[in-house]
Amino acid sequence: MTVFTQFLKGMVQMIRLSLSAGLTLFVGTFVATGVAIGGNIYEVQYAHQADVRIYRVKYESQADLCVYVAEYSNHARGKDEVWHYARYASQADAKIFFVKYASQGDVKVFFVKYPSQAGWRKSSMFRGWFK
Repeated sequence: MTVFTQFLKGMVQMIRLSLSAGLTLFVGTFVATGVAIGGNIYEVQYAHQADVRIYRVKYESQADLCVYVAEYSNHARGKDEVWHYARYASQADAKIFFVKYASQGDVKVFFVKYPSQAGWRKSSMFRGWFK
């Protein structure tokens, strides 16, 4: 992970303000497109440890991003829509946390069976974070 990528992730975490109502407010505009950070994803235990909070939807039409989970990390390289789960947090390019409610999530995700079905369905400031 490059220093610039670490800086971007740190800035987004600093900008994220949690309101008492459980909503998330983003102050300012962050453009994360074009930042290649690899394809290894690690699921953390607590929300504050995550780079991105994920809400898993039941239907493809509800998703911001449709994800295919690859068996090998080289299949996920350079693609937001293809994830490979890393065994350790130190191996991960992005750390995620699955939330219980849609309002708590940064990105709504639907898992697909085939790589050809994967991809972004809606625009998001998190494009490029899972590459």
